[in-house]
Amino acid sequence: MNTMTNDLSGVIAADKAHVWHHLSQHKQYESETVDPRVIVEGKGLRVWDAKGKEYIDAVSGAVWTVNVGYGRESIAKVVADQLIKMNYFAGAAGTVPGALFAEKLITKMPGMSRVYYSNSGSEANEKVYKMVRQISHRHHGGKKNKILYRERDYHGTTIATLATSGQKERAMQYGPFPEGFVMVPHCLEYRKQWDVENYGERAADAIEEVILREGADTIGAIVLEPVTAGGGVIVPPKGYWERVQEICKKYEILLHIDEVVCGLGRTGVWFGYQNYGIKPDFVTMAKGVASGYAAISCTVTTEAVFNMFKDDASDPLSYFRDISTFGGCASGPAAALENMRIIEDEGLLDNTLKMGARTMANLHALMEKHKVIGDVRGAGLFCGAELVADRATKEPMDEKRVAAVVADCNANGVIIGMTNRSIPGLNNTLCLSPALIATADDIDAITGAIDNALTRVFG
Repeated sequence: MNTMTNDLSGVIAADKAHVWHHLSQHKQYESETVDPRVIVEGKGLRVWDAKGKEYIDAVSGAVWTVNVGYGRESIAKVVADQLIKMNYFAGAAGTVPGALFAEKLITKMPGMSRVYYSNSGSEANEKVYKMVRQISHRHHGGKKNKILYRERDYHGTTIATLATSGQKERAMQYGPFPEGFVMVPHCLEYRKQWDVENYGERAADAIEEVILREGADTIGAIVLEPVTAGGGVIVPPKGYWERVQEICKKYEILLHIDEVVCGLGRTGVWFGYQNYGIKPDFVTMAKGVASGYAAISCTVTTEAVFNMFKDDASDPLSYFRDISTFGGCASGPAAALENMRIIEDEGLLDNTLKMGARTMANLHALMEKHKVIGDVRGAGLFCGAELVADRATKEPMDEKRVAAVVADCNANGVIIGMTNRSIPGLNNTLCLSPALIATADDIDAITGAIDNALTRVFG
């Protein structure tokens, strides 16, 4: 490891005194013996903190982001070159990397056509909500303005996206929320709400029941993750997506797929929805688009959606009157182009499928050994293991004991994740999402750490 200086104690002190960290209770740092973790360097799947400790990062930057791994000099170089030549211009104009990445991206998304840039997943999703509302006013007389969202899904941290949070603890204490957002039931078969053989179709039919209750003429869109991420790594059951697509077509409801986590290879294909033959109207993405080397998010639409905003050029209110300041940063699409080249040239989609299969096999082996694992699920390098106090009753494991497993792995040099302050009583799933460059040795080290942690925590 090469650090910026031999003594980073001043950096730690400055961080402790002045930085307000995400998702952190800072009361703990009032102790002289507890310091925030400061990460100073990364290479491949490894990161080092300011105290010199090395970790395997099994969650790609803690939030499913660094898809191609740390220390990619080629991405840094294209970003540096772009910043020198043209760093920024407002999105009302174009830039060279913005045009080229949009063109490249669309080649991976048959049926999609237009790319709207912004700088975070929350913002990308909020753009869709605004588009749906404007379509409602322009084409449906103000009707079809409601947006459906799914229990256990998550779509962002702004007030409007929190209004579509299917994770109650994420939204607690941040209301009141804007109206017009309606929840539909989850589709986790392990905790199924209906004792039926064709659970996937039944879970989708529950969406239709909500539509009929609310009135189909009031529903403009539905937003869904292709694989639910922070809500417990939920892979939709057989028959689910086919039925969802039928329902959307039947009631003329726009389908918005949130690929902020699944996008750019996480499930072994470019986008998670492509596992299921879905034809969306909107696709949103962020995180892995540039693997964290620059801020970028994209709201991608069909040409049909795009044309709804240019049908009457004489109307000064007809176009999408929105701006994202940092959507004009040229570094984002420059980094994204090189990120995509790396995924292609290094065969990382194939590697994701192979290493994902190895991860699942290892987790199933752990399930045979440790009775506290109630369910294992995943797609590609996006895997989860739900911990339970009793397999027969599926009683969820206490959140503090799940956190103890995460802490043990961390103490032994492996950073894993868990469902965290999301679903009351159900924050009990361990989450893995290592970079797409992971090797067999990496996967074995990660699952080996979990094995040891489960033994130490539960015996």
